[in-house]
Amino acid sequence: MADCIFCKIVAREIPGEIVYEDDETLAFKDINPQAPVHILVITKKHLASLAEVGEADKGLLGHINLVISRLAREKGISEKGYRVVVNTGAEGGQTVPHLHFHLLGGRSFKWPPG
Repeated sequence: MADCIFCKIVAREIPGEIVYEDDETLAFKDINPQAPVHILVITKKHLASLAEVGEADKGLLGHINLVISRLAREKGISEKGYRVVVNTGAEGGQTVPHLHFHLLGGRSFKWPPG
């Protein structure tokens, strides 16, 4: 999608501090981190949100979870714990209309979250 900021990061039209990439996903540091480790894991395929995910995307969603698990181990947050957040739609707190997963760790989190 031409006007999507995350698609522009995938296309290298704008910079991002990329920490992982494969054929289906890209992971980069959040520009406004909410924890010592705050990485966004996105699909290279443009999907606006989880609301757009279909049966054909179930392999992609499983793959994203494997990438998140790998990154948590690599960043040293797997043992103590971490949070994965997916915001969907305006009321869910989604501000960029491209499916993305927040990997947050390196500090304690409270429940309920905001």
